[in-house]
Amino acid sequence: MPTRYLAIVLAILFILLQYDLWLGEGGITAAWKLEKTIKLQQRQNARLKQRNNALEAEVKDLKSGLQAIEERARSELGMIKEDETFFQVIEE
Repeated sequence: MPTRYLAIVLAILFILLQYDLWLGEGGITAAWKLEKTIKLQQRQNARLKQRNNALEAEVKDLKSGLQAIEERARSELGMIKEDETFFQVIEE
């Protein structure tokens, strides 16, 4: 009879340990959630890094060359050179 109680106690302890391993605060499910969060953050960091690299290249281009500044002035501000003639075509 005492070995039977011992087996029941050990089975209960085993179940409690398994519960903590699978569903506890530091268990496997929590680790899976953290891995998912890490992957999501890494993808977001990669997108932001690409955006930062593009902005950095644009800043370098604007600092070093007049062509980029001229292109911006023409496209965004509608500026023209002194010797040029501006034609505006209005479609109906």
